[in-house]
Amino acid sequence: MKPIVAIAAPPGPPPSKPLTRGLASPRGGSPMRTRKPKRAASLLLALQAIAVPTAQTAALLTTSVLTATIATSTARADEAQSPAPASASTEDALKRRATWQRFDATEMAKMLRSSLDALGVAPAQMDRITDEFLAAIEADDRDPLDAYIAATGPLVPVIDQIVSASTTNIDASAATIDPNTPTYGAVESLPKSMRMTLRTWLGRELVRARLYDEALPVIAEVDPTESIDPASALYFRGACYHALLMKTEALADLRRLLENQDDVPVRFARTAQLMVADIKPLKEDSLDEISRLMTDVTRRLDLGRSNEVVSNQEQKIIDKLTKLIEKIEEQQQQQQQQQQQAGGSGGQSDGQGSPMQDSNIAGGSANGDVDRKGISDKDGWGNLPPAERNQALQQISRDLPTHYREAIEAYFRKLATDGS
Repeated sequence: MKPIVAIAAPPGPPPSKPLTRGLASPRGGSPMRTRKPKRAASLLLALQAIAVPTAQTAALLTTSVLTATIATSTARADEAQSPAPASASTEDALKRRATWQRFDATEMAKMLRSSLDALGVAPAQMDRITDEFLAAIEADDRDPLDAYIAATGPLVPVIDQIVSASTTNIDASAATIDPNTPTYGAVESLPKSMRMTLRTWLGRELVRARLYDEALPVIAEVDPTESIDPASALYFRGACYHALLMKTEALADLRRLLENQDDVPVRFARTAQLMVADIKPLKEDSLDEISRLMTDVTRRLDLGRSNEVVSNQEQKIIDKLTKLIEKIEEQQQQQQQQQQQAGGSGGQSDGQGSPMQDSNIAGGSANGDVDRKGISDKDGWGNLPPAERNQALQQISRDLPTHYREAIEAYFRKLATDGS
């Protein structure tokens, strides 16, 4: 939009009605008429009173009105041309953007080609390996990790060695990533993307075999964004943390996996949600934790492990159980003390009162004489019917130990025999 230039009116006689005629609208519409001409005329008279020429006053007023109109029109034009601010939902979507993205087949092929190029592979050979990799994941619908390892294994000796070890003895394959082994240096010398993909694949195989202790050092250092399959890296590492009761690490990986739930296999997403719900309420030294530790020991024993780690886990279970039992006993003692205190205060409130500190002679108006009763300790007991006698014996000895009851029964039998 071209700006409207305000031109001051040339000096001369003032118009007969300087403010009753409207100014042309900047948008080419009907003229803009002044709403209150009387105030404008008063303003002109005031300006004339301070020796301002009428012609110059009209020019100044015209320029002021045009300037205000230009400013308003320019502001509206800028508002119309400027893009609308992002909505709250768009901003929230940007904030919730996943920290990782799934790679399609073409991107994975580029990552493979880049790693092969870093190893100095000839272009013709790179083309062949890349084509084989694409055909495996697109035409044959093969798992990307398996296709990657199969394509690079014949070309990279250390990958082929690790694959062979995992085929013969899965336990031994974990040792190939150990820093104390010669293969560790060869693995670390690989390009980063190839190294992360190899660790993801081997960690997955170890987790599937329930070798969580062996899998953790292998997959813990993986950067998911550098592996061709970030979802597998996050899922299997989260499962490893979950099995080893590493709550904080498990929740971090599993929640990160669910950030991009649409690009995650359904089985990964559902199982990850279950693992999050399962480990989130876990508390230290709880019965739930003890039960999980027992399950972990059972897993280790099933794998034929009976080393010091298993012994330490078993001792940890015993210690936690002892601590839990002591805590429960302490709570029971506190409850009993509270009940006893409540019972004591209740008895005193019923009129019993607290016992006297010293014995005193009780006052009273009676003489204290008692009528003597003709009570015999023998008469009548042996003459009781057997049913009433048995009922009386049971009532007397109901709350007594067995040997007391037997002694009492023997005493009364003897008493009945002597009386008869």
